[in-house]
Amino acid sequence: MASKAKTDGGIVETIKTVVYALLIAGVFRTLFFQPFWIPSGSMKDTLLIGDFLFVNKMAYGYSRYSCPLGLCPFDGRLLFSEPDRGDVVVFRHPVNGSDFIKRLIGVPGDTVQMRNGVLFLNGAEVTQTPDGVFEEVYAQQGPMGHLPRCENGPVGEGDVCKKTRTKETLPGGRTHDVLNIDTNGFGDNSDVFSVPEGQYFFMGDNRDNSQDSRYAQSVGGVGFVPAENLIGRADRIMFSSAGRSMLYFWTWRSDRFFKAVE
Repeated sequence: MASKAKTDGGIVETIKTVVYALLIAGVFRTLFFQPFWIPSGSMKDTLLIGDFLFVNKMAYGYSRYSCPLGLCPFDGRLLFSEPDRGDVVVFRHPVNGSDFIKRLIGVPGDTVQMRNGVLFLNGAEVTQTPDGVFEEVYAQQGPMGHLPRCENGPVGEGDVCKKTRTKETLPGGRTHDVLNIDTNGFGDNSDVFSVPEGQYFFMGDNRDNSQDSRYAQSVGGVGFVPAENLIGRADRIMFSSAGRSMLYFWTWRSDRFFKAVE
């Protein structure tokens, strides 16, 4: 009997340990980090379809979308620090409520404009430096089976899909890659956008393949994003898979594991 009681006690302690571990993991996720899979190619080549990362929910403060359990005693966003131009941010779409990930380009008070595919901030041209060509295989990508868009298209299945790559340097010196697909594409020329107080302007790095703040919400775009819709900052890729499922280990991109998001 003593042996059975000891065994039963060991099982109970094991169950308690598992429950406590799950509770701690849940609290950690709720308070500090949120997992996020990259579902589309709008942020290539910074983020690829199948990248898995954790969003730092403490980077800016809490909002109604990142507040722990929705229990924060305030209306709107409690900012610990303002987001910086160049941050890669996960936010809630102001209209349809889905989670988006884009690069922060315009902060409150900025003017933003695209001219012939070149970004202008506050009337000044943002420096772009040629940086070769981004290449990928023209094949279905990720669980949704998206096919990439190519600057050298049309190309056949299994052929090389190419996009011109440039280094863009924002005011303050932060640099990131941007890709080009179209010449004088729909988003390559725009009106001047004046970013209102308390809102932000986002763009994808894959400029001709991104529905972002250049496009009005009435036509499916993002438009300006209120501060309270920010969820957090993407800092590091933890895992990456090029296949239709993360279980296809032969499609894992080990060179992207623990890679910093720049």
